[in-house]
Amino acid sequence: MAMASLAFGSSLSLLRSDRNDAVVTRLFRSPNILSLNQKLKNCCYSSKMASSGVGVTRASTEVVEDRTVEKEERGRVLRVALICGGPSAERGISLNSARSVLDHIQGDDLHVSCYYIDCGLNAFAISSAQVYSNTPADFDFKLESLAQGFGSLSEFAEHLAASVDVVFPAIHGRFGEDGGIQELLEKYNVPFVGTGSRECRQAFDKYNASLELSKQGFITVPSFLVQGTEVNESELSKWFVRNHLDPNSGKAVVKPAVAGSSIGVTVAYGVTDSLKKAKEIILEGIDDRVLVEIFLEGGIEFTSIVLDVGSGSDCHPVVLLPTEVELQFHGSGDVREKDAIFNYRRKYLPTQQVVYHTPPRFPIDLIKSIQEGASLLFQRLGLRDFARIDGWFLPSSTIIFSSSENKYGRTESGTILFTDINLISGMEQTSFLFQQASKVGFSHSNILRTVIRRACSRFPNLASNNSLSSHLPGRLNAAHLTKALNKYEGSRKVFVIFGGDTSERQVSLMSGTNVWLNLQGFDDIEVTPCLLAPSIDSSGTDPEKRDSDVSSREVWSLPYSLVLRHTTEEVLAACIEAIEPARAAFTSHLRNQVMNNLTEGLKKHSWFTGFDIADELPKRISLEEWIKIAKDVQATVFIAVHGGIGEDGTLQSLLEAEGVPYTGLFSLTLGGRIGPGVMASKTCMDKVATSLALNHLADMGVLTINKDVRQKEDLFNIPIPEIWRELTSKLQCETLCVKPARDGCSTGVARLCSAEDLAVYVKALEECLLRIPPNSFSRAHGMIEMPNPSPELLIFEPFIETDEIVFSSKSTNENAHRLLWKGDSRWVEVTVGVIGKRGSMHSLMPSVTVKETGDILSLEEKFQGGTGINLTPPPASIIRNEALEKCKQHIDLIANTLQLEGFSRIDAFVNADSGEVLIIEVNTVPGMTPSTVLIHQALAEQPPMYPHQFFRTLLDLGSARFV
Repeated sequence: MAMASLAFGSSLSLLRSDRNDAVVTRLFRSPNILSLNQKLKNCCYSSKMASSGVGVTRASTEVVEDRTVEKEERGRVLRVALICGGPSAERGISLNSARSVLDHIQGDDLHVSCYYIDCGLNAFAISSAQVYSNTPADFDFKLESLAQGFGSLSEFAEHLAASVDVVFPAIHGRFGEDGGIQELLEKYNVPFVGTGSRECRQAFDKYNASLELSKQGFITVPSFLVQGTEVNESELSKWFVRNHLDPNSGKAVVKPAVAGSSIGVTVAYGVTDSLKKAKEIILEGIDDRVLVEIFLEGGIEFTSIVLDVGSGSDCHPVVLLPTEVELQFHGSGDVREKDAIFNYRRKYLPTQQVVYHTPPRFPIDLIKSIQEGASLLFQRLGLRDFARIDGWFLPSSTIIFSSSENKYGRTESGTILFTDINLISGMEQTSFLFQQASKVGFSHSNILRTVIRRACSRFPNLASNNSLSSHLPGRLNAAHLTKALNKYEGSRKVFVIFGGDTSERQVSLMSGTNVWLNLQGFDDIEVTPCLLAPSIDSSGTDPEKRDSDVSSREVWSLPYSLVLRHTTEEVLAACIEAIEPARAAFTSHLRNQVMNNLTEGLKKHSWFTGFDIADELPKRISLEEWIKIAKDVQATVFIAVHGGIGEDGTLQSLLEAEGVPYTGLFSLTLGGRIGPGVMASKTCMDKVATSLALNHLADMGVLTINKDVRQKEDLFNIPIPEIWRELTSKLQCETLCVKPARDGCSTGVARLCSAEDLAVYVKALEECLLRIPPNSFSRAHGMIEMPNPSPELLIFEPFIETDEIVFSSKSTNENAHRLLWKGDSRWVEVTVGVIGKRGSMHSLMPSVTVKETGDILSLEEKFQGGTGINLTPPPASIIRNEALEKCKQHIDLIANTLQLEGFSRIDAFVNADSGEVLIIEVNTVPGMTPSTVLIHQALAEQPPMYPHQFFRTLLDLGSARFV
């Protein structure tokens, strides 16, 4: 029963943990600050206005628990079950979505309980802390001991029927979108968000949906269904000929019929290749039914969110502003003909391979046709509450399918085709749902609560509970805007800055966005997101020269919707586009039309109190002016700029010179004397300097790795075999690890086993490739993202061999934890967060990092949610408690020797028996993305620190130094 209490009380635990926030706030809150001057009003805007609903739950923490109990007694708290996981390959993305939903709907009027479905369709009640795991593999192996399991899905459904008011399924793919979970809930009369089971089954299967769309009068893409591995090749050949494709080389798209919108999707050339790739999908177990479709050459992909704002059983779909998906190709590393599709990697990893445009760069009549078509499709397929509908626009010059006469989709500009229906859209922080919703006035919280309340309105027993205030301000007209500014005039100001020039700028965007969204939930602070723009076009320019020219830097103050982008380049382009008069007018016109349509439906609902995102423009100012504004309004700066001036002490020095508080390493003392902060930053940025600074700790259990630094140009001018002999001889090893000397840990890191491998790496540097394709070296590996711009200095060091940690797919007995590790070398890789004041830093709980493929952690495994495995705390079967304590002591020693403060991350190898530490590197501005392992470590503290509380603690640590 204790386990049940842990799981079912998870949301109350979340609220109780916030009591610490109130204490921290009282300890560190600065005095009332001066009102916003006109300059700030011109350059920044109140993002706080976008989140006042969420803030109520966090700022009023001392009374939330009592309010919750009181409202539960009166039956006024809406009890929501959030279900994630599932059997599909998208279960990691499902965890991302659930984490985001939990962040934004939890409130004193809405209680969330979390549940998880594993690959075998076993149901568990889990704590909200588990939802913040990076991937299901982080906790799958210990579910039996950590969570409360249900004997069957029927028992699970009976529990939901008795314990919750409404279910929010956040399962993508099988069992979540194919009608499985919906049918179970319908059987036990459990209300849920989203489309019913029968309609899900019809819409989720791409082949069946295409047939139904054709019946309903829509133009569809010709497709051929492959079932099983035995296929009549001649029939597929006839299909190729019938559709004017060359049977030997004609380009086609091969994709699973029921595996989501991106898993397993690939391009094939000709009949033989198409069948080969279809069979691979079947044999890999992704799906047993595969579609071969015409490749839409010259087409432009788009996606649109549809929101049902009707009442009861009446459907009133409104299509938000669609998004155009533009694939980008840079240099010889991107061959358009070989992989020109919006695949899983492009969708979920922040690289420059894709750019989103919301609204699309289409004529207005075409956008309206897309909205009309998506709305019609939503109604005719019987969808409910919300959905994402993907499609293509084919310009007039493209061949129109002969069967398309008199069908929906023909326009003067070209042809519109709807191809994929997503019944449960992805809900990661910057997903299409939130991008498009923010463009028409919805914050994350508001759009999610609107979807939930709309679902509740279909159920009479929930209608009376649906009149609760959603704690959101009304639509922001001028009067509301003035009132909101006055309300927050006494608030403490926080500027979150991210971006920059380095190869980690995309991770910086993810970090800054996550910090901004978490901090804006506090009512006593007003948070403004800010982009540190590249100083110039970065190609071919020495990063150190760029960073030294600080006067050329620009900062953009960002509106809510412009933060929710894929890359820093996309944010910057969107800022420039937003202030272009014609484009701004075009977007405003479309926005107003959608908001009017939404208002027509939503005004009938008493629970909807209006939109909460103002239609603001970005503002551009110099870095110098931005710092002066921060000083004028007594703001604290939360630094989320990875590498470059954000991590080498430059930005810190500029802020300190003006007396502006900030997070991270302190550059100067309050008395103006030079302190050790800048030196510590520079030391940690330089991996060689880090090793030298720790060399003297060898006798105390802290070891360093020998390194050799080479100029990039030298690698081009000296014969590769000679370089290889020199390196292996000097470093006394057979295999090498290469990495940038002064960049982050996420790009350009590779294992080299031969001179031939070194030649491949040097060629990639010489040709400025953005990525090295999988398996380009002698040992198998995944995609290697390369630094952009290319590094001038490279570090070579011996590759440290660790033992493989494996997760078995099935338990052999009741006590098996499905975690296998031989441990021959006894060394494992860990990452550890350290937090505190200078001289008294302490480590959080270390995490063992597990490589799923290859010898080096990939960019996906480090930063892409739903990918990569981190074990927090390390299982005792890997590191004994005594060794773990020794490891933490050694990490503390490293942090205090380097004079770190605030918050940093240390990567190292640890001996599982002795706790000795072999240092890899130190990051003084570590990744703070939603899936960062440091969140898991904070949650492992006693009491647990949830993300919003964790970032608030870091903020207050920075501010406290200036009190």
